[in-house]
Formats: sequence, structure tokens, C-alpha cells
Amino acid sequence: MDYQSTTPLAPGVLDVMMPFFVGKFGNPHSKTHVFGHAAENVIEPARTAVADVIGARSKEIVFTSGATEANNMAIKGVAYFYRGKKNHIVVLQTEHKCVMETCRFLEHEGWEVSYVPVQTNGLVDLNVLESSIRQDTVIVSVMAINNETGVIQPLEEIGKICRRKGTFFHSDIAQAFGKIPIDVEKLNLDLASISSHKIYGPKGIGALYVRRRAPRVRIVPVIHGGGQEYGMRSGTLSPALVVGFGEAARIALANMYQDSEHVKLLYKTFTDIVTSNIPEVVINGDLHSRYYGNANVSFAYVEGESLILAMRNCVAVSSGSACTSGSLESSYVLRAMGVREDLAHTSIRFGFGRYTSLEEVEYVAKKLIPEVERLRQMSPLWEMVKEGVDLNTVQWSSH
Repeated sequence: MDYQSTTPLAPGVLDVMMPFFVGKFGNPHSKTHVFGHAAENVIEPARTAVADVIGARSKEIVFTSGATEANNMAIKGVAYFYRGKKNHIVVLQTEHKCVMETCRFLEHEGWEVSYVPVQTNGLVDLNVLESSIRQDTVIVSVMAINNETGVIQPLEEIGKICRRKGTFFHSDIAQAFGKIPIDVEKLNLDLASISSHKIYGPKGIGALYVRRRAPRVRIVPVIHGGGQEYGMRSGTLSPALVVGFGEAARIALANMYQDSEHVKLLYKTFTDIVTSNIPEVVINGDLHSRYYGNANVSFAYVEGESLILAMRNCVAVSSGSACTSGSLESSYVLRAMGVREDLAHTSIRFGFGRYTSLEEVEYVAKKLIPEVERLRQMSPLWEMVKEGVDLNTVQWSSH
């Protein structure tokens, strides 16, 4: 139940990868012998398969080690190329940790960053976003599907604003790629970050879409070396990972509608059981503009970590992003949405995917009912609520 953090390999993906670990082990950049040619010949078809998912051209896909590198490459690359001409960046307060840390790094390097707030449903106010864009804004970065809440941002409207304002538009589409329709032309996307292991492909590989049609995007490489990947990302490609990524992309594109309907059924089943049997629960994020493979739920008067620990032997869930799962702090994404600190601490993210069964969802939902009740019985606040006390009216002593 943690499909936002990663996914298992789709059947058939490992099969296409295996030959490139053993017999076809050549370096795809060694073009003077058959081993190198055998490896090189599988790179471009895989690149095309990734491009097809988002309506891009194959030469606009640059392979990376994953979406984190792609996000760094997009934001830093554009910022450095236009340094001295445009020194302002716009991102949402709910962006992925790697985007936030990249922007904080650039602030230390002299760039100005505007962290745009979101509404209580997790969606950005387009008027607020537009007013944050200045003449010297070089790039706007907005995640397609939030990894913690599943909220889908209005990328098409944002893309129109960016094009009208003359600034580049980047999106971290790691949680959206292969799951919802993404068309880089329709959305006016200039850069987009992709991850293989979110779509039932191998870990350790991702991609950055870099627009080559007007307006063409120019970036300064983050990794320098032999000039591979059109000079934008040096380093030897792994044919096994590239082939696996390409196969996973092909499968995702072919199964997108089926997968979408499947997780929608799972989401409805799960939330219906939970909300009808457990009082004082909140589903975080907009209930309509969302990806249904993600259900971020707050269970009032229950510590989220305690609930996770209570189920850890039979259910795999998380309290938010896998990148920050070791932190005991409440989610900065939920805090940015205005969720109360105490309620943010009670949130758990449930993820559904292609291989999650209806029986598994029903099992987890029904297991939550007694566990939440048991933990609430240990909470003095829950006792007060059951007695009709409005906790907002209580004057708490500081002693």
C-alpha cells in the first residue's frame, strides 16, 4: 500500500533486461565493435517509447539516474544558463523535497525564489501564481501529481500563463507519467522530470524531457564528462536499465486507462469503508482533481507513526514522502495546505497500484477500524471529544 514510493517490476521488464547483464554487456558508447553496437541499438527504441508516453520527440528525452537528478538538472541547468539575465524562480510550497532543496541551494548562489502557497485543497490559485511571475523569472516549477496527497495541479492553465509571461515551465511528472494523459505540447511544458521505478520499471534510471522546438530550452549540464546524451548528461548509460525503462513505458501507455479505472475502484472501496466506520477522519487534498492511486488520510487523535507501527507486520504504508519518512516532523506539504499540526501528525498515505487487489484494500481498511479505536482509547483528548468537549475552547495550562 505504498505505491507512491516505488513499484514492483512489471512482468516482462526483467526478461528484456537480463541479456544486457550477461551476454550483451557492451558499452553503448563503444561503437567500434559488435558488443558496443548491440548495446547501442536498444537505446533509441527505448528513448522513443518514453517519449511516446508524453507526446515528445525521442531526441527531447535525456536519460538520467532518476527524477531527483532530472529535477536538479532542469532547474539548475536553466538557472545557470540564464544567470545574470533572469535570476528569479517560482515553485509551489508543496513541491517534492528535491525541488525545494535545489531552490534553497540556488538561493545561496544568489537567485531569488518565490515559494507560492496553495489552497486548503492543495491546488494552487492561478491568480496568485501568475502574480508571482516577474520579468526576470527564468523558470516556474509545478509538480503534476503531488507525491503525498495525489492532488493534480492544472498544468494546462499554468502552461498558458508561463507561455504568455515568457518564462520556462518545468514539471516533476514522476507520479503522473504513464498514469494520466500528459501531452507536452498541449500543456506547454518545456521540461519534465520522469522516474522509471514509479511505473513498474527498474530503479536507478529516469529521464528529463527538454524541449527542442520553439521555444527551445538551453541548459548548463550538471554532470560533465564525455558529452553523452546530447552533451546534457555525461556518463555511460546502462543498456539494461534503459531497456527496462522503455518496456515499462510501453506497458504503461498501453494500460493507462485500465490502470486508472482499477485504482479508482480501489480508492472508492477503501475510502468508503474507512469513512463509514471510523469517525473523525479527513481525506487530505482535493477530492476531484486527484490521482486515485493515492489516499492521504488523517485519523484525528491517533499518532500516525503509532498506527503505522501497529500494522507494520502486515501492511506497508508511509506517513508521507519516502525521502523524509525517517523524520518525526509533520509533513510540510500538509502544513502548506493549512492542515493543523496535530492533524498533520495523524496522516498516513495509502498507495494503490496495478497489482493491488480489491481483497488487499478491503483487508487493510477493515484492519484500520479496530487499530484506530484501540489507539484512541489511549488518548485523553479522544475521551474529552466523546464527552462533548470542544477542544478549541479549552484553556491549556503551560505547567
